[in-house]
Amino acid sequence: MTEQATSEAPACGLEETASESAHVPPTGPSGDTAAPQAPGGKQAPGGERASEPQESAPQPPEPEASAAPAAPTATDPALPREDVPSAPLLLAVEDVSDSSVTVSWEPPESLGRLGLQGYVLELRREGALDWEPVNVRPMMVTQLTVRNLAVGDKFFVRVAAVSSAGAGPPAVLEQLVHIQETIEAPKIRVPRHLRQTYIRQVGESINLQIPFQGNPKPQVLWTHNGHALDSQRVSVRTGDQDSILFIRSAQRSDSGCYELTVQLKGLEAKAAVNILVIEKPGPPSSIRLLDVWSCNAALEWTPPQDTGNTELLGYTVQKADEKTGRWFTVLERYHPTTCTVSDLIVGNSYSFRVFSENLCGLSASAAATKELAHIVKTDVVAKPKSFVERDFSEAPSFTQPLADHTSTPGYSTQLSCSVRASPKPKIIWMKNKMDIQGNPKYRALSEQGVCTLEIRKPSPFDSGVYTCKAINVLGEASVDCRLEVKASATH
Repeated sequence: MTEQATSEAPACGLEETASESAHVPPTGPSGDTAAPQAPGGKQAPGGERASEPQESAPQPPEPEASAAPAAPTATDPALPREDVPSAPLLLAVEDVSDSSVTVSWEPPESLGRLGLQGYVLELRREGALDWEPVNVRPMMVTQLTVRNLAVGDKFFVRVAAVSSAGAGPPAVLEQLVHIQETIEAPKIRVPRHLRQTYIRQVGESINLQIPFQGNPKPQVLWTHNGHALDSQRVSVRTGDQDSILFIRSAQRSDSGCYELTVQLKGLEAKAAVNILVIEKPGPPSSIRLLDVWSCNAALEWTPPQDTGNTELLGYTVQKADEKTGRWFTVLERYHPTTCTVSDLIVGNSYSFRVFSENLCGLSASAAATKELAHIVKTDVVAKPKSFVERDFSEAPSFTQPLADHTSTPGYSTQLSCSVRASPKPKIIWMKNKMDIQGNPKYRALSEQGVCTLEIRKPSPFDSGVYTCKAINVLGEASVDCRLEVKASATH
């Protein structure tokens, strides 16, 4: 057995650890070391073959009193029981990867009379009889990682505590440690632009790059609408991290659902990408001129037989004057299949045509009317309707009567009412049945049917019953009220 073990990392300081271990307290930092070498230049589990054969290591000098001796075997019967430490506690595997294993333990209950020098970890491969040390010199750690292991290695693990008197009984891990390849569950990451229907035109290329994850490399399978791909039209290239589906020139038959399945040791992930291959639609099947009147023309057509493998966005309607032959667009993206074209010029003749439209654009050709729409000037004859004159004649009637009123002497007051009549009535004001027309004390007004009598500076003598009478050829009407003029109180 060589005295120095091969390690991935720079030398882990085994020489220094051995010489200084007597001064390190038994608290547990973790250590790193490589798998031990087997005789003949081969490493024990997972090790690589040494690049050069090493000469036999020189024998170490006789240990002094202060130096840490090499670990004696735990089975030495000459060692007193109280001089060596007891077995470490709670030996367990912390982590296993595809190239390393990490084990940990707790310090022993008894450290021995001479104190603890460190620990020695040993491996025994499945089917072998000999234990091979991982660290030749004792290390004052309670966790150790063994690296440079190979996939498929199987071995047992034990650890022994070492004092200056020798190694104590080892703690042996009961279960077998098996180095296996780490399995990462497959996962597919569909790009954002492929999470909705992927639309391409006929003749364009289709290039789908779908990333995935999985370790070891998983098996990848593509299907089209549940069936295997046509290798004559579709090529697939799969790498370690993605799969690429390529179609050089897309056809409408390439439309459908493409499903990617990633399988790894009983695990699988699936992702679907919907592809729609489209082209320009065909023209409307037929078109006819329904009617022409005034400056308008009515058209009707039937939808196209081929929509281009996608929905129509509508129809484009155009007109052309027979004199110029130039086409002008009347309607765009028009959905119904009937329309009325207005504002046609009198005296001209028109042709009409209709295009279909989808995401690829307008149809290559249009459906055109066979006959012309002639806009003819027509004579317009005015036919006035007979008018019946209405008779608005009405006898007088008061819509708002006079109201009783109380006034103060010396302050002018007004009496008002409203009358409706046709023809306009004659208004007569009376006081106590006596006509007061022409009396300068009173002023009578009549405007828009509102009759007003103003009494200037009334006195108690002006108290009485006032009457307003309206007379026309159809009749008469009257209303009256009482006016009371209160005299001023005397002191």
